[in-house]
Amino acid sequence: MNKNIALAMLVALAVPGTSLAQTKAIAPKAQKNVTPAVMNQVKTMAEALIKKGFTAGDGYGEVWIRDLNTFIELSCKVNDKSQIRKHLITFFQFQQADGSILDGYIPSKQAGSEGTFYKSDLVPGYLGHKNTVETDQETSLIQAIAKYINITGDKSILNEQVAGLPVKKQMERAMDFLLKERFNEKYGLIWGATTADWGDVQPEQGWGVVIDENTHRAIDIYDNAMFLIAINDFIEVGDLNPAEITKWKGIYKSVRQNINKYLWDDKAQKYIPHIYLNGSPFPASFDESKVYYHGGTAVAIEAGLLSKKQVKEAYEKMQKNVKDANAATIGLTLYPVYPAGTFQNKVMGPYSYQNGGDWTWFGGRMVTQLIRYNLLAEAKEALDPMLARVISNNGFYEWYTPDNKPKGSSSFRGEAGVLWTAITALEKKK
Repeated sequence: MNKNIALAMLVALAVPGTSLAQTKAIAPKAQKNVTPAVMNQVKTMAEALIKKGFTAGDGYGEVWIRDLNTFIELSCKVNDKSQIRKHLITFFQFQQADGSILDGYIPSKQAGSEGTFYKSDLVPGYLGHKNTVETDQETSLIQAIAKYINITGDKSILNEQVAGLPVKKQMERAMDFLLKERFNEKYGLIWGATTADWGDVQPEQGWGVVIDENTHRAIDIYDNAMFLIAINDFIEVGDLNPAEITKWKGIYKSVRQNINKYLWDDKAQKYIPHIYLNGSPFPASFDESKVYYHGGTAVAIEAGLLSKKQVKEAYEKMQKNVKDANAATIGLTLYPVYPAGTFQNKVMGPYSYQNGGDWTWFGGRMVTQLIRYNLLAEAKEALDPMLARVISNNGFYEWYTPDNKPKGSSSFRGEAGVLWTAITALEKKK
């Protein structure tokens, strides 16, 4: 199935209702950084960074699949195809007996003492690891394989043997893991631990990256939108037979309908943060229903779940949140933020990290979707401050505080990748 057919299938299915009063339109502001010179400068910087490697950025020894998935398009432009293919295959070499995909892998000597690590006889000298609170590792790998094939034309990767099975079959095992181990029959959606939007830190326990007896299992929009995208990608590039295509189209249709039925708040015109399967970890005094998830909404738009009108309304709500939070860009993870003390991991305090930190890594994806829906004035408005801080900081940082101070890795490839993709998409519109 090609991209046009896939998009037609998305459009053919109903989007959530829009019967209530809509957000008042706000005219986008004039821009000063969305110029050919600035965009070319940022693209050149991004290309130079991605040429240097495949880890998430400085301070990271790992190759992470959720990160690689967001800069693989640029990597296919500037790096040797065989190296990209090797990294993708390595994730299958670490695939677990139940079909699950690990977050990433790291040289054994760099692994440290914290966390749970996995060995693979197929990858000597390396260890893998998995943050079990999330449910996007499998879908990220399927999406990355699809991008690699679409850009390079190298479909032979599907037939490469890993642990006695072709990659195509290992992809199916990864997708089946989600249906067998992370699927809730009542709601017909996949689940993970409770996290802040797309994040990988749960409120319980100090570090918060491993599901345990204290975990509050929940369903959210990010994981399920990623699943929809992965299903479409698997159908498109997976070389499936007619029976397999019918199976996955049926799953796609059901998951999409259940997202609209259970996760979309028609009155508030937003996605609810969580459906809890064994109670909420947050105090009753905090009204979580008010929280707007920027990242999950952007990925839902990528999955084709909202109409153009709803995309514009979502953008306007994001910009209102930015104003109310005194933040810098729509990369603002969520708003309002979770109160102090609701996450045991101290990095998750208000307006920190994934709890209201500002991540171009997701804001840039929203820019690309605005461009896709031909909302070019809005896309330029959103992109402008993201470009400005790359130039002013002379680099790509992992995340930013509301007052725009850079935090985390100073060479974060995820930010470089999504900005390059957004700029490239904008240039094609001219």
